[in-house]
Amino acid sequence: MTTAPLSDLQDLRDRTRQFAQARDWEQFHTPKNLAMALSVEVAELAEHFQWLPTGAAAELDDAKRTAIRHELADVLLYLVQLADKLQVDLHAAAVDKMALNALKYPADPVRSDLRK
Repeated sequence: MTTAPLSDLQDLRDRTRQFAQARDWEQFHTPKNLAMALSVEVAELAEHFQWLPTGAAAELDDAKRTAIRHELADVLLYLVQLADKLQVDLHAAAVDKMALNALKYPADPVRSDLRK
């Protein structure tokens, strides 16, 4: 019998588990602490766009792109860890949420309308 390969999210989950275990950090990785750390990383990501006209690619130099890439990674890693602690399948949750959003915001009536 063959086993299915790990998804990218499962791979990240396993890597973050191993990383935390090697440092004995699991004791600190409560859902509350992970949610707070996630919000801090999102704020650090947003900071890179502060005061830019749009944040479009043309406004970002290589150093800024690298910094944004690192912050995006931090956000993803904390999100994966939080989902792991709460036993949430992120892929399934995202697919379900997209289906709900499609019902809530049908394409034709909301096309080009910024309002919710």
